[in-house]
Amino acid sequence: MSARRGIRGRDAGALILSYLIVVPVFMLAVMVIVQSALWYLAREAALAAARQGVDAARVPGAAAGAGTQAALAFVRNDASGYLLGASASMTGTSAAAGTSATIQVTVTGHIPTFVPGLVINISQAVQAPAEKFVAP
Repeated sequence: MSARRGIRGRDAGALILSYLIVVPVFMLAVMVIVQSALWYLAREAALAAARQGVDAARVPGAAAGAGTQAALAFVRNDASGYLLGASASMTGTSAAAGTSATIQVTVTGHIPTFVPGLVINISQAVQAPAEKFVAP
């Protein structure tokens, strides 16, 4: 009978020890999955904002800052929780002989993170030709 008690006594606490190893690894895996989902959502939000900005800027007769205003309005209204500290910039090329002018809108920002002090930046750019109406 004492031999049985000796065997059972040796593995007392083994389950708790395995939980001490498995649970933190599991929680870390869940945090990595959630953080990568936030990264993906922020990247897609920045891309959608840049598309919105380039669509607003490529219309003939658009105001000078129409692209950046449209991109920032999209971020403010539709991506406020995913893309933090967003900024937009617009560049364009002039039309050369036989080519059309192009407009590029770049949206940058950072995503919310679980780790304090960690900053993950996102930057997405969209480039499109400026529209030009030609009489038939």
